[in-house]
Amino acid sequence: MTLYSTPWLVRQAGGPRRFRLYCFPHAGGSAVNYRQWQSKLSPAIEVCAVQLPGRGQRMAETPYSDLPTLVKALAPIIAHQSHLPFAFFGHSMGALIAFELARYCQLHDLPTPQALFVSGTAAPQHRRPSEGLHKMSDDELLNALAKFNGTPPEVLQHKELMAMMLPMMRADFAMVENYQYFPAPILNMPLTVLVGKKDDRTTPEQADGWAKETSNICRVQWFDGDHFFINSETDAVLDCVSSDLHEW
Repeated sequence: MTLYSTPWLVRQAGGPRRFRLYCFPHAGGSAVNYRQWQSKLSPAIEVCAVQLPGRGQRMAETPYSDLPTLVKALAPIIAHQSHLPFAFFGHSMGALIAFELARYCQLHDLPTPQALFVSGTAAPQHRRPSEGLHKMSDDELLNALAKFNGTPPEVLQHKELMAMMLPMMRADFAMVENYQYFPAPILNMPLTVLVGKKDDRTTPEQADGWAKETSNICRVQWFDGDHFFINSETDAVLDCVSSDLHEW
């Protein structure tokens, strides 16, 4: 059974939890990307997937296209949840959201995650120039999405469905491509960087660069697979997450 305590958060019913893992989606993704995680992790860990506007049951809402605005909206929602210790996990766009949200919470004396997991994205100080995906024509954007290997071909070929999804995807890509890193006090929490060995969007140097963002330990973990290794290597990813949460 899935519970929607707020439009933003999707969690699974279950017994007493001791720890919460907030999960943030990739561009074009949604809370459903994390629906299998709860059954694969310890029952003591509550998987709380963040559902952004413009997708799922929030399809009718206007998606965010500006990261600072999204972070300001998310921060009080996270802060007002029950006081379980928690961590952030984000993949690709979700990693940027998780990182900036952690920085915002630390800067504003809000509850902060005990650990941060950033997956499938370069360190913010080592990002490549924008590809301009959010400015592409529909056909160009669909071709680019096919190369990312993150959207099933049958979905990309469903014209009516893609017509509904493309505005949300453009907004997501605009949020990522217009992102600007700004200096701020470094984080004080452990940071785990997850990277696909065949992901040509993140080099070893870009992955190692995350160490500049925390005064705590920073670990880089490599996995088989491309940019969407979290789909093909889910068990290995969750073993990594579980191990680090248990240690920290």
